[in-house]
Amino acid sequence: MIAQIIFLIILAAAVFLFSKNAGKIRRNILLGKALNRSDHPGERWKIMAKVALGQSKMIKRPLAAVMHIFIYVGFVIINLEVLEIMIDGLFGSHRIFSKPLGSLYGLLIGSFEVLALLVLVSCITFLARRNIAKLKRFSGVEMTTWPKSDANYILFIEILLMTAFLTMNAADYKLQALHFGHYIKAGDFPISSMLAPLLPSSGESLEMIERSCWWFHIVGILAFLNYLPYSKHFHIIMAFPNVYYSKLTPKGKFTNMESVTNEVKAMLDPSFTPPEATEPGRFGAKDVTDLTWKNLMDAYTCTECGRCTSVCPANITGKLLSPRKIMMDTRDRITEVGNNIDKHGKDYNDNKTLLDNYISREELWACTTCNACAEACPVNIDPVNIIMEMRRYIVMEESQAPASLNNMFGNVENNGAPWKYSSADRFNWVDQQ
Repeated sequence: MIAQIIFLIILAAAVFLFSKNAGKIRRNILLGKALNRSDHPGERWKIMAKVALGQSKMIKRPLAAVMHIFIYVGFVIINLEVLEIMIDGLFGSHRIFSKPLGSLYGLLIGSFEVLALLVLVSCITFLARRNIAKLKRFSGVEMTTWPKSDANYILFIEILLMTAFLTMNAADYKLQALHFGHYIKAGDFPISSMLAPLLPSSGESLEMIERSCWWFHIVGILAFLNYLPYSKHFHIIMAFPNVYYSKLTPKGKFTNMESVTNEVKAMLDPSFTPPEATEPGRFGAKDVTDLTWKNLMDAYTCTECGRCTSVCPANITGKLLSPRKIMMDTRDRITEVGNNIDKHGKDYNDNKTLLDNYISREELWACTTCNACAEACPVNIDPVNIIMEMRRYIVMEESQAPASLNNMFGNVENNGAPWKYSSADRFNWVDQQ
């Protein structure tokens, strides 16, 4: 009974803390500007099923895709057993699903073990890729000590959880063979049975190992749950809604500001009556609260995998721009804003902005808007939209566009084309042939 009470307290505390921290992230996302992404629900569900559930964009890198699918499927399916563990923990039972499921239970446990082994192999492979092979896309100015450590922590935690799971089953397997206590014959153990010879033969020792691994496994999962809001691994939760709310229009299509559009319409059509003016807003984005909630959701969904940066032509040619850094900086800034709200209230101004304090202008102007980053992202994140909104602020609010752009603006205004020639001279090149 004492064990059940302790488990209930741990479970309640874990759920409460996770709900609290997840609520803060939701609050931070909703600090962004309104954006309607509720259209075409059928199409959105199809994209989510294909990209988030089916991981269709992962297959462009086959080895990483296979390993990730092993971890993804293994993590999801093995955690179905967590339901049984929680029921056992709350009611003091042991493998409560074994009798209702009959022979199917053995098939499930056997499948869980095979998946656990695949997860172990995949995690070790990923650790080797990061720390031994040192793949280039896992490095960069934004990949400081914490991002690198975070990725390793996640892999180590998953290795420990899977090891505890298999060791628990190995001890259970031997206890069942000994007919020790309440350990009834339940489940098939194709992987953990091979570990059984490494364990002691004493029933008391085996029970201590089984119980220790049981507690380590379930408490580790609950601790991992509460680590997620502080980690890039939060994408296992955010990927599905983020993909659902993906941009459905072509990637290269930019948005127009309604206020500017109305002014242009009024200039071209004197009969056009613009809607009543509201409080003037900011052109573009200077800080994270000028971005939309979807931009901020993108930031919290970023997996820091580096696929975007590895295909960015600006980054490849030595420019400062890294699309991954854009997303990480946006996430760090909105988290900082949220923390300031918690400490000082919603009206607090820390005199910092996303522009300049986090993201430099040189980074922004290095972008070619080719959308290679958005195409490469496995969870449909759109760094270009953030870049363009910040550029819009620089041009329309500060009038600080680069000289080359100012020349182009002048030519468009005076000549109706980006070039310095007047429209009357536009076809002179024909006479020179």
